[in-house]
Amino acid sequence: MEQFSLKSLKGKLIVSCQALEDEPLHSPHIMSKMALAAYQGGASGIRANGYEDIVAIKKEVPLPVIGILKKEYENYKVFITPTLSEVEKVVAAGADMIAVDATSRKRPDGLDLETFIKEIKLRYKDLPVMADISTIDEAEKAEKLGFDCISTTLVGYTEETEGQKLYSEDFILLKEILEKIKIPVIAEGNVITPEMAKRCLEVGAYAVVVGGAITRPQQITERFIELIKGS
Repeated sequence: MEQFSLKSLKGKLIVSCQALEDEPLHSPHIMSKMALAAYQGGASGIRANGYEDIVAIKKEVPLPVIGILKKEYENYKVFITPTLSEVEKVVAAGADMIAVDATSRKRPDGLDLETFIKEIKLRYKDLPVMADISTIDEAEKAEKLGFDCISTTLVGYTEETEGQKLYSEDFILLKEILEKIKIPVIAEGNVITPEMAKRCLEVGAYAVVVGGAITRPQQITERFIELIKGS
């Protein structure tokens, strides 16, 4: 595959192919086939979690992979590629871009975000880095610190944004971020219908990531059951 360019994702769909250890589809082989199905369906990129999954997916599809490594550290809430140790593993797996938690929360390695991104850029000069954020302030800080793009991944998943949804009031938070940020902003988080994905792009998102609505059948089933019970 040719060297990755963020421009290849502009206006496109990225599919998040992830299954945690307690989920039925947890397996590098299964996630690679999920990625293949997404590729055959027209996806332009994949977001994947963990060394083994990234390696398997890279072998299966000719798509750029946004790599993360979820790891929980005791007494810390940051878990998306939280330290340089996880960054190293994601890079070694062959990810084309890496995503890290860029919220204001304390990191388990003791580094502040500025030091963290500087060290990543020093070690991996040509590797694009995505900032997973939850607020406008975090997006603005990430841009100033030199991240290559922003993702709204953590909206609703931090104490500060608990209960918020990216899609609330016709994606008003996404619109507000887009007004303030010049680097690419990728919409991610509870985008569960084709109409929602299309709307993200219409309001100005650089690209859109869809995960559970495509690759997590237990969540899809739960939505059907919830609606059936409410009928």
